[in-house]
Amino acid sequence: MKNNTKIIATIGPACNNKVMLQEMVNLGVNVFRLNMSHGNSDSKQKLYDLVKSLNAPQGGRPSILTDLAGPKIRITDVKSGLVLSEKQSIVITNENLSEEHLIKVTQGIRFTKIIKGAKILINDGRIQLEVTELISKHSLRCKTIVGGKVELGKGVNFPGVMLDVPTLTEQDEDDLKMALDCGADWIALSFVRNSSDILHVQKIMDKYGKRLPVMAKIEKWEALDDLEAITNAFDGVMVARGDLGVEIPAAKVPLAQKKVIKLASSLGKPVVIATQLLESMIDSQTPTRAEVSDVANSIFDGVDALLVTGETAIGKFPINVVKTLNQVINETEEATSLVRDSFPEDVSKTADAISHAVCSISLDLDIKVIMTMTHSGSTARMISRYRPDAKIFALTPFNKIVRELQIVWGVNPIKVDNYDNVEAIPNLCFSVLKEFKLLKEGDKFVITGGVPMGTEGTTNYLSVQEL
Repeated sequence: MKNNTKIIATIGPACNNKVMLQEMVNLGVNVFRLNMSHGNSDSKQKLYDLVKSLNAPQGGRPSILTDLAGPKIRITDVKSGLVLSEKQSIVITNENLSEEHLIKVTQGIRFTKIIKGAKILINDGRIQLEVTELISKHSLRCKTIVGGKVELGKGVNFPGVMLDVPTLTEQDEDDLKMALDCGADWIALSFVRNSSDILHVQKIMDKYGKRLPVMAKIEKWEALDDLEAITNAFDGVMVARGDLGVEIPAAKVPLAQKKVIKLASSLGKPVVIATQLLESMIDSQTPTRAEVSDVANSIFDGVDALLVTGETAIGKFPINVVKTLNQVINETEEATSLVRDSFPEDVSKTADAISHAVCSISLDLDIKVIMTMTHSGSTARMISRYRPDAKIFALTPFNKIVRELQIVWGVNPIKVDNYDNVEAIPNLCFSVLKEFKLLKEGDKFVITGGVPMGTEGTTNYLSVQEL
């Protein structure tokens, strides 16, 4: 694998055929996002089948990230042709009222608390309202700040309003069950508000007897207030800049992004940046300079993966999008490797110390390959946290772990035969190095892992070997 930063591409009408998707994999796509907001069970099943028919360069297939739709709040009923003007009063509700001017939104939500200055934003903030009165737990009186035509089906955001909404909708539960049945590798949970949201997902997973890693999408203002607990509780995080840029002032989004990346990296959790990375390439074959700078800065900040959505799902040039991402990643990573001369000192337990030592040794001895032996993926994630210049190869006997690690920075997961003792590890590494022609004779490499085998978090083994 040439690049360390991973690429996640969304499948949609623009690329939902095997030939194009395989070309995208060959060009560097590691993971495909399946957006559960669209389609029925048959069309969703076809997407799973399609990804499972593809071949990844290192063997197996690409990873699947199932993105649950979540409780998106939308306008469900509004007077035809309603155009709001500045200072006009309007009621937002999901109950039957006799008010002349009202907008109905999704059933089942309740407004529990109003913070001073609370806003309601319609259609990604094109229409802006200020909350003036909590009429009931289902109705708010508002004053129009920025007016416009109100249209059925548009999304509604409530920054400053505490909402009582379900973590998972009925559709989400159905989609989660399908994900478990059809071979998803990661689950992305939309509109996460606090760390306990993961418990709702895990409860359903336990009902069906299978656990997958769950990624929290950071796109609600409440999530930023509980960010550390969320990052600790979930297996990864995604900065979903679309809704987040509506929930908080746009000028604060870059700072929020940096904060999330820094926190996730410190905890060894993969972090993904999504939304409007190469938005202009939906219609153009080339990106803007601002978009290229945005992607490069995300890489400099230490993101694990970059997720493109509409660019590949509905855009005219999905192949060009992947080529562009690859080029920017390659150029940026070359620059970052030139300035590194040490690794961050954040050592609090044995696994941290071993991982830190592995990376320091590889730098000091100019070692180009780190071999991590992992049953759970934990060792590979710990090494990745320090962002070494050496390539990380994670050897695991489980296809499931191979696919889960596709989303982690710098990790090249390889499926190997099962191993059950330390003595077998060097020979296993030698065979992989020779098979994939990773080093030439006489080159040194580092091996790390955990003893006893198969116990997560027991990284305590380090050895320097020569091919």
